Amino acid sequence: MEASKILIIEDEKKVASFISKGLEEEGFQTDIAYDGLVGKKKAISQKYDFIILDLNIPHISGFEVCREVRKQDTSTPILMLTALGTTKDKLEGFNAGIDDYLLKPFEFKELLARIKVFLRRTSNTIHQNSVLKIADLEMNPETKMVMRSGKNINLTSKEYQLLEFFLKNKNKIISRVEIAEKVWNINFDTGTNIIDVYINFLRNKVDKGFQNKLIHTKIGMGFILKEE
Repeated sequence: MEASKILIIEDEKKVASFISKGLEEEGFQTDIAYDGLVGKKKAISQKYDFIILDLNIPHISGFEVCREVRKQDTSTPILMLTALGTTKDKLEGFNAGIDDYLLKPFEFKELLARIKVFLRRTSNTIHQNSVLKIADLEMNPETKMVMRSGKNINLTSKEYQLLEFFLKNKNKIISRVEIAEKVWNINFDTGTNIIDVYINFLRNKVDKGFQNKLIHTKIGMGFILKEE
């Protein structure tokens, strides 16, 4: 089986070398870019299984790199390394299309664990080609296309993951805690509204303009995807 290929976009050469060496010892192939422009070019022109992206890099920021990559590639998992961990920073990153955050300084074993989770999820998706659907809403895990009443719906990577989780648990009330753990891989912080923000993003794309609403709030319990 061919080794997974990981792109590391990190301007601190010692950090990049540390990550690269550790991943290659675990059997991965790695490629390194030391600035945003080179990183963007590599990410767009080559096929990678995972991208590790530092936020503060020369020429263009990690946010901008991510936005440019997502214009052409909505599926490759992107993990952002950053010393900035405020809700505002996280929201900007998720809006740009990142899948996960890891705060600096970090332990290599945690980085490795997160990479393995995403690669396993990607592998499972490839082998689950059946279309997910409810009412006139359809998601094709193979092509990553989402449609409602024949109309294509463009989602960010995180919005796609959230909708996929809803579709796999349709007609079931899902708590914020469960969404945080299963979609964001984090413990739910009651001081942040990030989940509610993304539910609203999803509603604006999936339900807005359609008479039959599919995403419903259950006060005090969470959310449910179901036909009215």
